[in-house]
Amino acid sequence: QVRLVESGGGLVQAGGSLRLSCAASGRTFSSYGLGWFRQAPGKEREFLGRIRWSDSRTYYAESVKGRFTISRDNANAKTTVYLQINSLKPEDTAVYYCAVSDIYGSSRQDVYDYWGQGTQVTVSS
Repeated sequence: QVRLVESGGGLVQAGGSLRLSCAASGRTFSSYGLGWFRQAPGKEREFLGRIRWSDSRTYYAESVKGRFTISRDNANAKTTVYLQINSLKPEDTAVYYCAVSDIYGSSRQDVYDYWGQGTQVTVSS
């Protein structure tokens, strides 16, 4: 089992930045990698990017390239994955989720086996 806890969301003004965290615990060592998604009100959940455990290589959706950055920290035997969001826009308002895939990486939600509870990001104009 893998447990994921997101944090770092909040209310921020347009143009600002946020760093979201996803604390991963459990048998992450045997999984493939972690993805970030978001879901805005009335919209489908959207893939943002992912990181592969083996070499920390990252992949991003075209829509967020250049503004979103995924990174990883393995300090103190804990794995934390970050999503840095710069130049925030009102349309970035959504609940942000992290998810872990056991087998392979993808932008498809059904590939991911474990999900966090999400953290709300609200961007005011």
